[in-house]
This record gives sequence, C-alpha cells and structure tokens, in this order.
Amino acid sequence: MAEGFFKAMSREKAVAKSAGNAPAANINPVAIQVMKEVGIDISKHKPKPITAEMVKEADKVILMGCGRNACPIVPKEVVDWQIEDPVGKGIEKFREIRDLIRSEVEELLIDLGIGSK
Repeated sequence: MAEGFFKAMSREKAVAKSAGNAPAANINPVAIQVMKEVGIDISKHKPKPITAEMVKEADKVILMGCGRNACPIVPKEVVDWQIEDPVGKGIEKFREIRDLIRSEVEELLIDLGIGSK
C-alpha cells in the first residue's frame, strides 16, 4: 500500500520500492480492494524480498514495525513507522492501516521536498 500511495502522490518525482523479509506470494486481495476504494490500483504489484542492492541504492529506508530481530541492519537513514500488519484482521483494519500509511507517505513526501501540506 505504501508503494502505491508513494507512486501516486510523488508524481514521478521520486521512486519507491517496497520489499520485505518474508514476502507473500501475492498481494493480499483485501489490500487491493481497500486501495481501489481510494483510486489506486496495486493489483499488478508483486511482493519481493528486500536485497542488499535495494538498501545500497536507497536514500531512505522505511520500516513498518518489523522488529529488530527481523529487519536487516541498513547503513542508511532509517525510519520505523511501527505500522501493524492487518492480515487476518478484517477489512476495517485494512482501511485503518491504509489511511495511516497514506498519512505517513504524505509526511515522507513533505520531508523529501516533494509534497506539501
């Protein structure tokens, strides 16, 4: 969801790549549904594992509350949004997390000098 918001809101002024330590085989259908509700189609996105190359190329690494033992150590500016995983918690939790992610992405774009309040 974060990559979808970033791509839509950055107007191609920056690039985001979403990846995880143990990515699922497919994007969660509920995540696709709640993003479509706000006009963003993430159905073509593919989960991917985080790589050392991704971290090396990144200007900023955003963690989503994965915990110290699960997340890679990265030699970059790291921000941990501490966002709960909504999987298995119903569509209302997905909507809550979607809206929280949108807010965090808006703030990130402001910090990057791309967005505005």
